[in-house]
Amino acid sequence: MKAEGGVPAFTWQAGYGAFSIGASQADTVIKYIQNQEEHHRKVTFPEEFRRFLERYKVAYDERYVWD
Repeated sequence: MKAEGGVPAFTWQAGYGAFSIGASQADTVIKYIQNQEEHHRKVTFPEEFRRFLERYKVAYDERYVWD
């Protein structure tokens, strides 16, 4: 992102995850983002991220997930 000039001050955090979606899921993702603060009152982001990893069978080392 930084190299392409899209976000000049962009830097990655120590860790990150990225998931792709299909165009048919865009509205659902937009609603999720708009309601993210409320959603994370019920489920923390680390809990949700682990669920994504497990749902999509992504191998991960717990030592590197929010420690």
